[in-house]
Amino acid sequence: MAERDAARIDDCWNRVGIRGDQSCPLLREHIHCRNCPTYAAAARRLLDRQALASTAANDVTADSGDRAAAGGHAESGHASSLSVLVFRLGAEWLALPTPALAEVSTMRAIHTLPRRSGVVTGVCNIRGRLLTCISLPALLGLAPSAVPAAGPAALAAPAKALPRLLILNSAPRAVVAPVDEVEGIRAYAADALGPVPSTLGADRYASAVARHGDRAIGVLDAERVLRAIDRSLA
Repeated sequence: MAERDAARIDDCWNRVGIRGDQSCPLLREHIHCRNCPTYAAAARRLLDRQALASTAANDVTADSGDRAAAGGHAESGHASSLSVLVFRLGAEWLALPTPALAEVSTMRAIHTLPRRSGVVTGVCNIRGRLLTCISLPALLGLAPSAVPAAGPAALAAPAKALPRLLILNSAPRAVVAPVDEVEGIRAYAADALGPVPSTLGADRYASAVARHGDRAIGVLDAERVLRAIDRSLA
């Protein structure tokens, strides 16, 4: 239902706006669609609809979701290795299992909205789709990240540590999360993962710690992270 509702939003930016034939008469005034009130209104409707869909999903699937998560952990115990994406938030190196990821994108402008704070920071246009943008540091209880809130400053970052956007497979639809740096995909054997120390910033959401040289990498529990994102959208 959330996808059908979102489809009813008039995505004029894809037809007559900056991503279309640029025939919209408002472009002369606003220069770019992200500066237009129509774009901002569409972003607000998207966030409101996603919040409603998230609340409904929580009411219906809370118990079954817990059972599925328990089953998932049992299955992962038999896997020979765990595939994760390693990334950095501030001084913290973290890893997220790859099934929770849709893709990694270059940094793009994030359209912030008034009276929005905490985990939800705004929306981001990914190939014509407006996706909700979240703050992983706020979600995980970490110090604020150095990732800029908009694209131009991010593009000026040093090449060896370019900020990226993680597009996460969150229900009811994907969300976007900026990170300071992406190292790449790694695979860790089960016996290479250690217990989570209390000194790890994201210890509430971590299931293990991996080592890469002198670096400790907190391996996030994908189910816990995605459920927390779902709650933050409600």
